[in-house]
Amino acid sequence: MRRDGLFVLSLDFELIWGTLDICGPEGFGRQCDVERSVVVDRLLASLAARRLPATWFVVGHLLLDRCAPIDGVKHPEIVRPRHAWAPGDWFAHDPGSTETAAPRFYGRALVEKIRACGTPQEIGAHSFSHVIFGDPGCSRETAESELRACVEAARSLGVTLQSFAFPRNEVGHLDLLPRHGFTSYRGPDPIWYAGWPRGARRAAHLWDVARAATPPVVQPVRVGDLWNIPGSMVYLPRHGVRRFIPVSRRVKRALAGLERARGGGIFHLWMHPTNLVDDLEGMFEGLDAILDRAARLRDAGDLRVASVGDVAAEAGRA
Repeated sequence: MRRDGLFVLSLDFELIWGTLDICGPEGFGRQCDVERSVVVDRLLASLAARRLPATWFVVGHLLLDRCAPIDGVKHPEIVRPRHAWAPGDWFAHDPGSTETAAPRFYGRALVEKIRACGTPQEIGAHSFSHVIFGDPGCSRETAESELRACVEAARSLGVTLQSFAFPRNEVGHLDLLPRHGFTSYRGPDPIWYAGWPRGARRAAHLWDVARAATPPVVQPVRVGDLWNIPGSMVYLPRHGVRRFIPVSRRVKRALAGLERARGGGIFHLWMHPTNLVDDLEGMFEGLDAILDRAARLRDAGDLRVASVGDVAAEAGRA
């Protein structure tokens, strides 16, 4: 058990790929456009100003600036998943185009911005095309092809991937990660309602946010050849019913998590950059308050700040 406290921030960077199978290319299109034009730059500025590293779990397709069908097939290197809710070809919406022409599907220019941040940021992986690894429709062959494509796309940018986040936090095919060079992953948050039906879990989560329940601190957990660095809390977006919960409740939870981490353990805050789009100013004001507190605690020597990969490397040396 670690005695000193740590703050970890991780970001699931997906653009349109995170919702494509459910909402299609237009469902969250506006959010993706704002993410590209505003959110990424503003996040990087906030992190650099406070000298805070984060781990950006990037969908592998965003490492590309273009792609095209081969013999009429889009991404033939990927073994298609068979998710029950997404019939048809998994890449049906992939435009097979360029970042300039179809910016919701490609993100190499944004990844280069992340890499150029004044405070070094970790680039991790979030699958290649947001296949749900923990679903029965994701075969071992599918997971293998997704991981291979991620590693190859990152290598073309000179990036070595070490950390992985599972799409929708659905863990599966864990044993394949070390074979592709991964040393760590973000496991699901330890929640008291874990065994409940999905709808009840969502209601319980909203209740925790509304009452600003103090989130847990976590420890690195050895799982085979990997380190699991679980999440503590997601910075919940403000679309749908979530908009009725004031940003202040999210902030109060996170500040309580930072305070708890001072006594030992890791407060691991995570989010999607698109989480910040709805009520952009309010959500950034809240996030900046959290980051300010983390930076002050670090400067006072009361808390350390690290990436997911750094935590895993340190755990491996202990």
